[in-house]
Amino acid sequence: SFDWNDGLFDVTWSENNEHVLITSSGDGSLQIWDTAKTKGPLQVYKEHTQEVYSVDWSQTRGEQLVVSGSWDQTAKLWDPAVGKSLRTFKGHEGVIYSTIWSPHIPGCFASASGDQTLRVWDVKAPGVKLVIPAHQAEILSCDWCKYDENLLVTGAVDCSLKGWDLRNIRQPVFILLGHTYAIRRVKFSPFHATLLASCSYDFTVRFWDFSKPNPLLDTVEHHTEFTCGLDLSLHNCGQV
Repeated sequence: SFDWNDGLFDVTWSENNEHVLITSSGDGSLQIWDTAKTKGPLQVYKEHTQEVYSVDWSQTRGEQLVVSGSWDQTAKLWDPAVGKSLRTFKGHEGVIYSTIWSPHIPGCFASASGDQTLRVWDVKAPGVKLVIPAHQAEILSCDWCKYDENLLVTGAVDCSLKGWDLRNIRQPVFILLGHTYAIRRVKFSPFHATLLASCSYDFTVRFWDFSKPNPLLDTVEHHTEFTCGLDLSLHNCGQV
């Protein structure tokens, strides 16, 4: 157990060291922790000026990169071996709730924001690569399909999930309705191309298959409070 003197909003495991993880905090900082060393953080990065709501470690093996998204409307790129950020990405006009690396395309990440847009960025290119006006509401979460490099999903305060094909962003490829309050987190399955899971302020977790005529597979009502996060096991296809 590690202590920090402010709220921790997100966490991501290192992709090259099983003992290392990074948390993101309400004081605008990121902390690197080593589970083999029980003392305080190995390193603290404090560059964001407001809450850091999202942090993600790149899954591609070529380079070790971390992206963070903040309420200061910027995303930042980090190399954990370097003591300061490599780059700052500006363009969002609202708080950033989610920053997620593409599992397919090296150096590419997506961000979801209170400005009602989903954006796709390339760390090697200046500016934003793609702006998708995905919802008419704040977007709290996004994720990449593990089987299709062009497919993303967004979850928003309007209670809907929408699928987006980067080759044609004029309309969503699917819309999933059923949640009754804002969707806080959405994740694609690592095992099935058309399966995803979402959780919401309506206390539920829902499982969907967007290829089916009735896409809602199951609604789990075990929680008695806001359901803020979820993840799907990479090792056991039935575990969430």
